[in-house]
Amino acid sequence: KMMTRRIMQKKWRLGLSIALWLVSVHLICAHNEKSPTALSIKEGSDDHSKGEETLLEDEDSEDLEVFRPTDKWQTLKPGQAVPAGSHVRLNLQTGQREVKMGEEEVLKYWSDGNRYTEELKEALKKFKKGMDDPEDSKQIFNQDLKKDMEALDMLVETDVQVMRRLLNQFNNTNSTTEEKITALLDLEYLVHQVDNAQNLVSMGGMQLVINVLNSTDIRLQESAAFVLGSAVSSNPSVQIEAIEGGALQKLLTLLATKRPTSVKKKVLFAVASLLRHFPFAQSHFLKLGGVQVLNELFQTPGTEPLRVRIITVLYDMITEKVNILMAAENSELISQVGMDIIPDSSHQERLRQYAEVSLLPVLVEQGWCSLVPELLVSPEHDCREKALRTLLAMMAQCQTQYKQNPALTASLSELQIQYQELVLTEQDVGEQDGYFAEILALVDSMVVKMRQV
Repeated sequence: KMMTRRIMQKKWRLGLSIALWLVSVHLICAHNEKSPTALSIKEGSDDHSKGEETLLEDEDSEDLEVFRPTDKWQTLKPGQAVPAGSHVRLNLQTGQREVKMGEEEVLKYWSDGNRYTEELKEALKKFKKGMDDPEDSKQIFNQDLKKDMEALDMLVETDVQVMRRLLNQFNNTNSTTEEKITALLDLEYLVHQVDNAQNLVSMGGMQLVINVLNSTDIRLQESAAFVLGSAVSSNPSVQIEAIEGGALQKLLTLLATKRPTSVKKKVLFAVASLLRHFPFAQSHFLKLGGVQVLNELFQTPGTEPLRVRIITVLYDMITEKVNILMAAENSELISQVGMDIIPDSSHQERLRQYAEVSLLPVLVEQGWCSLVPELLVSPEHDCREKALRTLLAMMAQCQTQYKQNPALTASLSELQIQYQELVLTEQDVGEQDGYFAEILALVDSMVVKMRQV
């Protein structure tokens, strides 16, 4: 169903065919580089006193070339071709290979044996001719390789061609909703690559995807958000295009209105990808009331599966700014001790944009100091971990409220006891610094910081 994956399979099969040709040429060349001396075998006499050399060329060529199978084990002579379906084993006592067929295979073979034998002999002759005449075999190989490459060019579309075809398929008035969804999912597969995402913009596809967020079909909304999130992820130029195209406003509208959880998951993914490492978008997010939208979504009944995603978006924004500012301070310290490090103008502009993102005061104002602790009662370790990290990130602004929250104090005490036991379990199986030890360290850090004046 996924056209792009079928194309990749065609590429793989053609590539395998070419690889097999290359192996054949290697074998031919290796054969011709060997000494022309004929291979010989020694057959022991009755008294095993000495062997008699017999050249393979002296044997009857027909007997050597074609093996005629039965349902009994027979010794396979060097140079004999084995029919398909044969069973081959090594006789450990004699050191020779032995071959037989099953009864059904034998009947089938002998019912059409003459034709099979002639075809096999003809194939062997052609192969030997190629071995004896490397120039002819190389010429044949080059011709076949050229044909395979031409077939590859005809069958395989470039990513740009595929994307253009998918956009045409989506815009086609005769396309069904299912076909449009398929086109979007195929696009999502492609735009993970940075160049493809940028090509999507140049084709006008980005604006098309953004406009689909307004669709009345929730499945198209979900698919469009998925494409958008993948396209802007770690791709600054595409992030800019998405912001200028009005993507953030449409995404927040979807979060603020009644939509299925599956849609909002993809929308949160797109929002997180759009904001990551993009302070201009983060500032725009605050101006559009994005924190308030997340606040209301967090408290809406039935959205519990989304809560970890919500606080992850907030946590990433908090820590990202802190890390950038700390890195800037360290670079200033380095320059003060004599190292010649001068940040460029883009770096300074980036710092200025981060300075304008005042997220923590907004979080305190909108009650997140008491909302995030609610996640500690979750039975999921991942949820607790994300909550603890976010609580620690907000500690400077929320410490007073934390101390006045008896439910938070009780939760931390319970978690300390629980994770101390889980850490002992980890240590019993040889994990000294396991996952539970990491969570316990977060709990202990919360307890210590809450006690500080």
